[in-house]
Amino acid sequence: MSIISRGKEMAEKAKNVTSDPKHSKNPDDFLLALDIGTEYVKALIAKKAKGTLKIVGVGKAHEAPTNMYSGAIADIEGVVATCEEALSKAEDMAGVRAGEVVIGIAGELIKGNTASIKYRRADASRPITDHEMEKIIKQVQQKAGERARREVAMETNNKDVEVRLINSALVSLRIDGYKVSNPIGFKGKEVIVQIYTAFAPLVHISAIERVCDELQLDLVTVAVEPFAVCRACLGDSIESTFSGIVMDIGGGTTDIAIVDDGGVEGTKMFSIGGRSFTHQIAQKLGLSFEDAEKLKLLSDSPKMKPAVREKFEAAIERNLEVWQSGVELAIEEFDQIETLPGQILLCGGGAGLSDIPELLATSDWYKDLPFARRPIVNIIDPDTIDGIENLTDRELDYTFVTAMGLLRVGMDTLVGVPENSSLKAKLSRLLKN
Repeated sequence: MSIISRGKEMAEKAKNVTSDPKHSKNPDDFLLALDIGTEYVKALIAKKAKGTLKIVGVGKAHEAPTNMYSGAIADIEGVVATCEEALSKAEDMAGVRAGEVVIGIAGELIKGNTASIKYRRADASRPITDHEMEKIIKQVQQKAGERARREVAMETNNKDVEVRLINSALVSLRIDGYKVSNPIGFKGKEVIVQIYTAFAPLVHISAIERVCDELQLDLVTVAVEPFAVCRACLGDSIESTFSGIVMDIGGGTTDIAIVDDGGVEGTKMFSIGGRSFTHQIAQKLGLSFEDAEKLKLLSDSPKMKPAVREKFEAAIERNLEVWQSGVELAIEEFDQIETLPGQILLCGGGAGLSDIPELLATSDWYKDLPFARRPIVNIIDPDTIDGIENLTDRELDYTFVTAMGLLRVGMDTLVGVPENSSLKAKLSRLLKN
């Protein structure tokens, strides 16, 4: 079936859903999160409620091997087909077709860094205004954009590459050396602002926009996936003091983000995920990719024959060494952080491979990095995520954390921040999400 045909089918489906008395819910009251991964597409439909998001629909569909490459869309038509399968399951469960969607983006060419700028004011006795802060923030974002463009151009050998700002969040503010939550209304000569910004190549964004067009969905925002996971961990309070290293281990990539005192310090990604472990198992045991994937999911099963387990563990160990090196190199790039947070939180399909959390929790990989002590390692429990409630009978595990984070980013974008919110919240309104 062609993309155009599928688009017509979706339009007819939407018509049937909204005209059926059983589906009399208003689509505008719902938000859809699409986590388009290398192995699976996950769809969550949530009802927008005051102070919380209530999940009413869940869907999941397996990607074809050629649909994605290193976390990015490689076959638009194939991804559309997989998204439709996941969407149908979520819509049937929810009894409504949500029109607004937030989609995650990942891959090595996504550049998420913390940029800072030192701004010297002409009149130190004049209070800082919203307009002045907006001007400073734009300078920081412009500086970060130039850096991201240079990095992507070098990695793609394309000096004309275009990048677009995806997410932006406040890290820290200082006035004349004094740390403040929000400088608006303060006086002073020197303002130093640190802002986390994430940029993606325009070609990746265009592919996501095309998928939305074919699915007849209104794209609210695109979110860098590790940023979305951080947003889930931070919960519904913008005043959160959460600190930790978040690792989203997907099929094609491992995405790492560091949060310090509620501020996202940066995100890094590298192209080793669960699929690379499957390839090693297939090669070592002479299996097809599909059979190797099934075997990987049974890694803790006592039924595995000793001869098979020996080869299985050899394949896993070989790939673990490479993955561990990727983690160390990625974390080393956060060179602006004096002491790394003492906890690591895992999510994504790769977190279910017991060798990975065991490696992080028991080996000495961390000793050459600026940890104060061995970090505590946990897998994120979706039930502990504040402000998101699962009303379905489908149990959501750690593989759905990214999609839940996307829901939170989507609500941040749609709702904004009330005028009577805290100083930190008001400043966050100036940042583009």
